[in-house]
Amino acid sequence: MKKLIAFDLDGTLAASKAAIDKDMSVRLASLLTVAKVAIISGGDWPQFEKQVISHLPKDSKFKNLSILPTCGTKFYQYKKSGWKQLYAENFTGKEKDKIIDSLNKAVDESGYKAKKVWGETIEDRGSQVTYSALGQQAPLDEKVKWDPDFAKRDKIKKLLEKMIPEFAVNLGGATSVDITKKGIDKKYGIHKLRDVLDIKIKEMIFIGDAIFPGGNDYPAKEAGTFAIRVSDPNETKRVIEGIIACLDDKEHYKKGFEDSLPDDKKPNERKSK
Repeated sequence: MKKLIAFDLDGTLAASKAAIDKDMSVRLASLLTVAKVAIISGGDWPQFEKQVISHLPKDSKFKNLSILPTCGTKFYQYKKSGWKQLYAENFTGKEKDKIIDSLNKAVDESGYKAKKVWGETIEDRGSQVTYSALGQQAPLDEKVKWDPDFAKRDKIKKLLEKMIPEFAVNLGGATSVDITKKGIDKKYGIHKLRDVLDIKIKEMIFIGDAIFPGGNDYPAKEAGTFAIRVSDPNETKRVIEGIIACLDDKEHYKKGFEDSLPDDKKPNERKSK
């Protein structure tokens, strides 16, 4: 039986850098009543607060939610006094300088440096350095069409792997390249979930949009989880519905999903109450 459902964030639970919508909020809250849930993403902690946590119902079972920013190099759990960081695998200043210098060189050599950007393209997230090709504030429609087949970023990735072989380079989101310490990726995050929550990897499901060699969700599959690749948040919603239907006695399923339906779509027995 599956006990933990882990998710990627951008492209899986929400559009890149966007907040989860109401339908996703309802489904996640319902899922938290029947299973442990974890979210592992390349974003840093503030991104999780802005995109997910602040949009979940205030009565959600947060004690069942684990947050792993920067590809699992950080780990947060909810305690009585609020969210607490359990660990962080941060770079040294010298490591950051080398990564950033190599990133700039790789982008120039790739020939894919964007002519127009929105905000900073390189972000220091403590335990991860992330390159966002169009900038941190780029419009979603511009991001989606820039590298839909990952080909541009794959070239940057291959250049980086030659320049900084001591670090791990993965692709994620719509325009991102993530650099972490070697062995510190979503596989590492899955292992931390196993150790901290005392849940076997075979009891985990991982859901993400970049589950392919080189994608930053792929290490979660390599860790041994039952991995489900989705194309977008709408597909994720359908997957969540199926998981809840299998794990729950349908009380939460009915309450969460039927209450979110328009009156003319609610089952007759509930409309008559």
